[in-house]
Amino acid sequence: MSRRLTIVLLVTAGFMVVEFIGGLVSGALALVADAGHMLTDVGALGLSLFTAWLARRPADPKRTYGYLRWEILAALINGAALFGLAAWVVVEAFGRIAAPRSIETGIFLVVAATGLVVNLFSLRILHGAQGHSLNVRGAYLHVVGDALGSVAALGAAVVVWATGWTVADPIISILLALLILFGAWRLLRESTDILLEAVPRHLSLEEVRTRMLDVPGVRTVHDLHVWTVTSGVIAMSGHAVVPELRSHPEALAGLRQALSGMGIGHATIQLEVEDECGGADCLEPLALQQAAHSHEHPGHRH
Repeated sequence: MSRRLTIVLLVTAGFMVVEFIGGLVSGALALVADAGHMLTDVGALGLSLFTAWLARRPADPKRTYGYLRWEILAALINGAALFGLAAWVVVEAFGRIAAPRSIETGIFLVVAATGLVVNLFSLRILHGAQGHSLNVRGAYLHVVGDALGSVAALGAAVVVWATGWTVADPIISILLALLILFGAWRLLRESTDILLEAVPRHLSLEEVRTRMLDVPGVRTVHDLHVWTVTSGVIAMSGHAVVPELRSHPEALAGLRQALSGMGIGHATIQLEVEDECGGADCLEPLALQQAAHSHEHPGHRH
């Protein structure tokens, strides 16, 4: 993983300089915008490499989960940087629509075409790895944005070369900014959900509760929480009520198996017997859960 990120970082940083100079010389906003995006990519990829190294550090008495959450913080920073870049491109593009500028189409075409080849190479390296880590997916999204930028820049260069209509450059740049915003929003939303310890989007709290109630010997479930620690690491905590002490080992094994089948690998389960679960905070929610479960499963005995 780190080796792939390093290759993409070096390739991106090298071409970023070429594209920025090409944008200044040709006067093409799409090239300057894409070079700015690549600058963000260089920072994002460098941060991704740093956090990948940091995440391998072992847990300690102070940080019991280790440094896994650094990955999510890096993804949040990447998403915020993409928002800032897209806003700058839109403002600059409207300025150029109001006051069109001349463009050297030959340089524009060559640099845009080379950029597309470079970005496709980077995407090929990261493809397949981006589904396993939110942080790598953030880097992948940056490169996708660059590839789309190269396609858009190449299209704009062709239009300007064939028709002389230089306004095509800022218009294409605005479309690129909208695509960047879409990817940035998804990245920000997912990283924020993880930091707020929200229930993972592919799971339902009620589904988790139902699976636990289906385990033989489990009467009711309360104080249930499900959250994501970092990409691919889902945690859960909750209380399960069993009828008697002898039911504990079998119920605990069944609960762990049911949760594991849902992709929850880190479960903390507090088992209680009915006599121990007392008070308004426990009995009323338990009665409601039991009634709901009986309604969903009429043939199931509690």
